[in-house]
Amino acid sequence: MVLFEKFHSRMRGACPVIEVPFDAAGRVDNSSFDRLVGHVLAKGVGAAVFPAFASEFYKLSDAERFALRRRFLEQVHAHAGVLAVVGVSQHATVLAVKEAVAAAEEGAGAINLLPPHFLRPPRSEVLGHLRAVLAAVPGLPVIIQHVPALAASPLEARDLCALAGDHPNLRMVKVETQPPGPLISDLASGHPPLPAMVGYAGMMMIDALRRGAVGVQPGCSFIEIYQRIVELWQAGKHEAAESLHRRLLPYVVYWMQDAELIIQVEKTISRARGLIDNDHCRAPGRVLDGEERAGVERFLSEFREFFEGGGPDVPRRVRVERL
Repeated sequence: MVLFEKFHSRMRGACPVIEVPFDAAGRVDNSSFDRLVGHVLAKGVGAAVFPAFASEFYKLSDAERFALRRRFLEQVHAHAGVLAVVGVSQHATVLAVKEAVAAAEEGAGAINLLPPHFLRPPRSEVLGHLRAVLAAVPGLPVIIQHVPALAASPLEARDLCALAGDHPNLRMVKVETQPPGPLISDLASGHPPLPAMVGYAGMMMIDALRRGAVGVQPGCSFIEIYQRIVELWQAGKHEAAESLHRRLLPYVVYWMQDAELIIQVEKTISRARGLIDNDHCRAPGRVLDGEERAGVERFLSEFREFFEGGGPDVPRRVRVERL
């Protein structure tokens, strides 16, 4: 129960997904990864997530993923008060169970569980998969990442709440429905009720916060903006939170038209900020054209006040010319 209490106290606000830096040849850059994790932890987040879509988990070998997971857990464990959330995305149930158990043994504070979606398995099989993973780690809090765009039979609030009724370690849902609001409300009024975080780059985070979402789970390259929006909202400064979110929206609305696009943009921003050494994404990916790179420059200039003087080894001024 202590672990579950820690989960709910820390899994709040802006809880970013860590990206994976590669060098120009496409090799994992451990030094940049460590620097990036250190930067995120220095921002005072309550939790961080690795790996997930923003980590390009689907482009990592098992050996790379295991090694990076250990590096991630070692750094997070050195920061008291930060929850290490490990992503489990294996499509085969037997592999997902094995991954969840391994993460628990290595000291994960929670699991972010992506339901199987390749070739669109039947709803009953998806539910069976989720139940198997939940049953394998009964003492570990689990977040289900609900992305209906990837599923043939999207789960409803009653399905998720029923899972939580049978498996008390299901503690939260990352909601990425479009729009997310109705599901967040339905989860909150379910039996048992389930808290929610909103994903999808926080495009609908104001509506989600109005409906009781406890936070947002975005990428990590400009986590400071998401943190400030949540801080303003929680302080009762709703107009200021909405104003800042409106400034952000034109950028994320464009970038979220394609998952590979926003992954590349996040890396390009991280590189410009000095958080990583190279913005390489493994092919196949999404190469930014001239106007998209100019859009990143405008973004860095408009939100410069959030980026000056970041975490360890980060330049005091954003160097847009590096793009």
